[in-house]
Amino acid sequence: MSSELLASLWKATLETLYMTSVAAVLVFLMGLPLGVLLAIADRGGLWERPLLHRVLGTLVNVGRSVPFIILMVAIVPLTRLLVGTTIGTTAAIVPLVVAAIPFMGRVVEQSLREVDPGLVEAAVAMGSTHRQVILRVLIPEALPSLIRGTALMIISLLGYSAMAGAVGGGGLGDLAVKYGYMRFRTDVMLGCLVVLLVLVQFVQWLGDGLAARFDRTTSRPTRSLD
Repeated sequence: MSSELLASLWKATLETLYMTSVAAVLVFLMGLPLGVLLAIADRGGLWERPLLHRVLGTLVNVGRSVPFIILMVAIVPLTRLLVGTTIGTTAAIVPLVVAAIPFMGRVVEQSLREVDPGLVEAAVAMGSTHRQVILRVLIPEALPSLIRGTALMIISLLGYSAMAGAVGGGGLGDLAVKYGYMRFRTDVMLGCLVVLLVLVQFVQWLGDGLAARFDRTTSRPTRSLD
């Protein structure tokens, strides 16, 4: 592989990291409250609102049912409205975020459901508000599961970013298609695959490590809620 192509591979890797990291932050900020709302609004939840839960659940299911490549095309007007263009790495962040929010919402909901209901009942009996129960019981107790789910979300974003690159979003997907596929450069294709594999392995390793650490710290007795 020539130095020019190595430079292109490095540039594409940075573009992929840019798309994935910015999208991951936005997805977490929007997916976390969505998942919390799904968990507490369900029947038997902390703030039971069955109709709201049904509506949100339906929207999340619809969002998760649309293939990413179709979603990218379908929200082109929204992408142009938000960033002024539909081509490039910044434009690709919009469909990445839209596609991953429903996934993150379900991850958070599932993680909060795994928390021992007895802890929630005890917190409520002690006079804790809903906000205190969410911030001091549900989220801390579900933290290891939330970390593992966030790692899965980031890995999904890496896969989505490669697809986005194949249709003008830049990054490793764009490089793999332009040089690896269209110009029959097997070395470039393999280079892109190796970088993606390394990134996925690193995210999984980091997520597992952080989750294991917080598993140990959350095994201590429940903290005071005042």
